Amino acid sequence: MTDERDAGPPRPASPRRISFAEVSGAAMTALLDGDLATASAAAGAALTPYFLTARARGLWRYRLGQMAADPGRARWMARQAVVGDGGLVVGHAGFHGPPDARGMVEIGYSVDPAFRRRGYARAALVELLRRAAAEPSVTVVRATISPDNTASLATIAGFGFVEVGEQWDDEDGLETVFEVPANAAPTA
Repeated sequence: MTDERDAGPPRPASPRRISFAEVSGAAMTALLDGDLATASAAAGAALTPYFLTARARGLWRYRLGQMAADPGRARWMARQAVVGDGGLVVGHAGFHGPPDARGMVEIGYSVDPAFRRRGYARAALVELLRRAAAEPSVTVVRATISPDNTASLATIAGFGFVEVGEQWDDEDGLETVFEVPANAAPTA
């Protein structure tokens, strides 16, 4: 994706600025092996044990399978969420894959519990929306959230997401589906 900014209505600012760095296939493989030191070396940053949780390992396994099937998907996938010049990794974020036939991408982000309630999830959301808006093939951004996940519902509040339905996820259960036009991405 490009780093160009797309004009659009202003969005709520985040108190933090996040950048993304790729979580490579080599790093994901090391994480699946439980080798945090090798994964951190491959990632070029100190990853936290949060990247080794059962849920995270499921994500790495799934993403590796997607990338093996289509290497071009990698640029849309998992990124480490990095804060500041020191390269503090506070979680991971990305898209579930490239845009579908209608130009929709689904976002995903997760903040290490040690860094929650500091504005990092909102900062990751701002950056994901900005990146989606900068990609000409993206027209819609989707977020799916469990109806009882008040923190995630609060994170997307004020960003123009509109509820468009529900879906069942085998891992997460019932989810509410929200969408926002990609051209309504934040400018800051």
